[in-house]
Amino acid sequence: MLSKLALILDKRKELPAKYKKLIENTGVYVLSATGIESGMEILTGYEPDLVLVSDSLDTTLADTVKKLRMLSYPARPCIVALSKSAELQDKLDVLDAGADDFLSEPIESEEFKARINAHLRRHFESMISETTQLPDTKFSLKILKRTIARDEKWAAMLVRVNEFEAYKEIYGNLASDKLLQTYTAIINSSLDENDFLGELDEGEFLILTNPLKAEHVASFLIYAFDTIVEKFYSEEDAKSGYIILHGDDDAGKRVNLVSTSIGIISSEFQSYDSINGALNSLFAACKLAKMNAKSSYIVERAKISAQDAVINKEYNNKIVVIEPDEALNYLLKTTGEMQGYEVATIQDYDTAINMIKNIKPALIVLDAGDAETLKGLELCKKLKKDKNFKDIKIILSTIVHDKKMVLNTGADIYLPKPYELLGIFNWIEGLIKEFNS
Repeated sequence: MLSKLALILDKRKELPAKYKKLIENTGVYVLSATGIESGMEILTGYEPDLVLVSDSLDTTLADTVKKLRMLSYPARPCIVALSKSAELQDKLDVLDAGADDFLSEPIESEEFKARINAHLRRHFESMISETTQLPDTKFSLKILKRTIARDEKWAAMLVRVNEFEAYKEIYGNLASDKLLQTYTAIINSSLDENDFLGELDEGEFLILTNPLKAEHVASFLIYAFDTIVEKFYSEEDAKSGYIILHGDDDAGKRVNLVSTSIGIISSEFQSYDSINGALNSLFAACKLAKMNAKSSYIVERAKISAQDAVINKEYNNKIVVIEPDEALNYLLKTTGEMQGYEVATIQDYDTAINMIKNIKPALIVLDAGDAETLKGLELCKKLKKDKNFKDIKIILSTIVHDKKMVLNTGADIYLPKPYELLGIFNWIEGLIKEFNS
């Protein structure tokens, strides 16, 4: 997957071939060019990690290095200059122009390899994630760009840990780092030396592999992740199947246990000519996979693209308020309508399902009922078990201050009474956006 790539810019025949062989013996893929124009095409198309440039080109070595440095920003490859000169001023001019090293020819083969290895080692060490020890975002995107540029079959996989930020908030940095490190080890165990694994973001990985094995890898990762995930939770949270957020803004919000979503695209079904097009399709596929409440993967098939992958649906801003208190019912309705929502209210729990079926709201504000009957809790359980209603967001308000009991019904938010209108409408805004995303 061209995870290590060097470019040799040299008009000569024998020495460039020698340097190419020496570099390739260290496990680095090498591309060559005999002119500055063809070299620049490779530089921009492949973003090599190291450029070896000789003074055999038509321009002065210092001018060539200066141009390379300017045009390779921000990829910032290592630039090693080769010259027949051993004059101090020539060395200073080239180093001042932006070269990382100056080698006077002839140079002994073992020293040449040692210097190249040293430069590449420093280059790669500067682009490693501290937590997972994987290539970072910048490096991962560079490898994806190289993969697209080559005329070979490939598959890209975006592997995401859902609800990672919520897990990190509750369990802290040490636990969240351990979760990522464990998943990294699992992913690595499913790949071989021809595959690439890097980070795109915290809790987000990029895999580049063979199209024939991508789906098998995804299936294994789903199984393996779901097998170990409960070990990263307390016994109580693992049994409940969710955690409860804290803090002023998120207190009482129910969040599912972490899961993994995987989007897969392949050059077999669509031709990509830019990294942006590939990323758009990759993120769209992963977004489709996340629509499943459990860990899952989506494979891009023929004629699926970023434009076609996600169905654009009409934005749903409908709210149903089920509240026995007539005054509060009226207050929620008028405030909601002033903020641009379509609000329907009802006081009767028994007929509420018919209203919900007809309106198809994005969100329900549901009162739990009196302490003796708790009709609202039973209604919430019923709605969440019904496949027609399970995706609707539910804010469950209650005078019963038992957070676990309320959230065990499947409610998204536990909201103790009395509450402030500003607080509940902050929740409403966020949940409706979440429903429509």
